[in-house]
Amino acid sequence: MSFSLRPHHKFRKVEDISPEFLRRKGVELLILDVDNTIAPYKTLTLEPAVLEWARSIKDAGVRLFIVSNNKGQRPEVFSKLLDISFIKRAGKPSPRGVREALSASGVEARRAALVGDQIYTDTIAGALAGVRVILVEPIKFTNIFLAIRYFFELPFRRARESED
Repeated sequence: MSFSLRPHHKFRKVEDISPEFLRRKGVELLILDVDNTIAPYKTLTLEPAVLEWARSIKDAGVRLFIVSNNKGQRPEVFSKLLDISFIKRAGKPSPRGVREALSASGVEARRAALVGDQIYTDTIAGALAGVRVILVEPIKFTNIFLAIRYFFELPFRRARESED
């Protein structure tokens, strides 16, 4: 896949990404960002809808793997809740964490996708690692600096409006 700041696909939230969509795209491994993608910042719980979604993805044979820049306990807490592997301190936009997840899972980049909420970290990391990139809307704006960052991402967010 070629490098682009535009995600390949866009959904409102992770729960909108269906197992059928992933199957159509040939995705065997779905790499998850944590903060504002599967849970709001600073929480240590997952909404029941996210837990049910993850179960349906796993039941369909797609593996899940957390790759997060978070330095705290949240990636491990969520990995235990979902019974999946994780990498924290991934250093996105560096592709290092994504590549580590691919290697640990034994899945080729062309068979993987990364889902995240930020262009300048998640989309770049996924593009550099050669995986399909799925962008979701942030769950919750928690501070003005994050809101400003999302504002500067708008041209790239709007570039991919389809949820094909």
